[in-house]
Amino acid sequence: MICLMRTMPEKMIPRFQWWGLAMFVAVFVATQDAPQAREPDGRRHQVAQGTVDTTGKTGAEIFAQSCAACHGLDGKGKEAGELGFDVPTPDFTDCQFSPREAVADWVAVAHEGGPVRGFSQRMPAFGGAYSEADLYKVVAHVKGFCSAPEWPRGELNLPRALYTEKAYPEDEWVMTTAFGRTPASVSSSFVYEKRFGARNQVEIKLPLKTTRNNGAWTGGAGDLAVGFKRVLSHDLDRGDIFSLSGELVLPTGDSAAGLSKDTTVFESFVTYGRLLPSDSFLQFQGGVELPFDTAKAGREAFWRATLGRTFTQNGPFGRAWSPMVEVLAARELESGAAIDWDIVPQVQVTLNTRQHVRFNVGWRTPLNNRRGRSSSLVAYVLWDWFDGGLRDGW
Repeated sequence: MICLMRTMPEKMIPRFQWWGLAMFVAVFVATQDAPQAREPDGRRHQVAQGTVDTTGKTGAEIFAQSCAACHGLDGKGKEAGELGFDVPTPDFTDCQFSPREAVADWVAVAHEGGPVRGFSQRMPAFGGAYSEADLYKVVAHVKGFCSAPEWPRGELNLPRALYTEKAYPEDEWVMTTAFGRTPASVSSSFVYEKRFGARNQVEIKLPLKTTRNNGAWTGGAGDLAVGFKRVLSHDLDRGDIFSLSGELVLPTGDSAAGLSKDTTVFESFVTYGRLLPSDSFLQFQGGVELPFDTAKAGREAFWRATLGRTFTQNGPFGRAWSPMVEVLAARELESGAAIDWDIVPQVQVTLNTRQHVRFNVGWRTPLNNRRGRSSSLVAYVLWDWFDGGLRDGW
């Protein structure tokens, strides 16, 4: 694909890429009603279709019969020493923990046992004793131990794109690196995200960049950014989540080396996530950058949209793959300014069995105004540190 694009006239490239995006959307739409190779994963907290209720019992009855011996009738879990375990049992009443885990992940653990997500073998597999429909009922009962409605559900924690930010508050480390061609450059950013309370998140971002000029590499750290996110609304039944964020970009970088705007910049944006049929999803981000000193940096509006779909191996229990296409737009807020459009096809994959370490790689290409804007290879490594250490769950 890259070699083909290099041989095409420059004015034909945007048209070619728009055709590529149109083909992706057409395939996406055409497959929405196609038969699936696996049963639905219950993202909407529904019983999986095509499974049989083998017991006729309620989730509470199954829990009392097969789960309460370790997890307690109240869901708080029994002491590890009392059970003779070397690991503690989880507290399902803890709203810091319970809502953020998707139903499908808990059904996977109940069906296949703890090792399917890198947890202890002390958690047995119940797939031979109960159908998926039974296990979905049990998980629905377990989710009820945390009754606080202000906590967004984990199903709304959609796969992170390379540029479009998530609406869901998270505990993550993300290292993103982009390799530019003209001029040759390597840009990285280190992002730390910390969730607090049901709907809030703080974020710290440090960019780094090195550029090759006249055969020599120069660079350093860019402007440090500190941000805050607040979830304004979320609804699992509708399948959407909406957040508002604010960010201060501080002039800590070297402006002489082109690594700083030399003025504080306030950035405000909204983010929206939407669950679609067949494990598909849509994400949107739009906002403005407002520098304190407009003589040093221009005001800019931007918007980004991501369309993707998640596939899993081994039915709903294995490695997850999420191909996505992002469309990026930015425009300086001055009369006569043009909109810069970019397209970023990419794919995210879970690296370990616990699925809290992920990798994403994509190719960013300008669709217009290509002078001074080159294509780049972009990738990140994501660690959801709330779900365990970096070496856990492999």
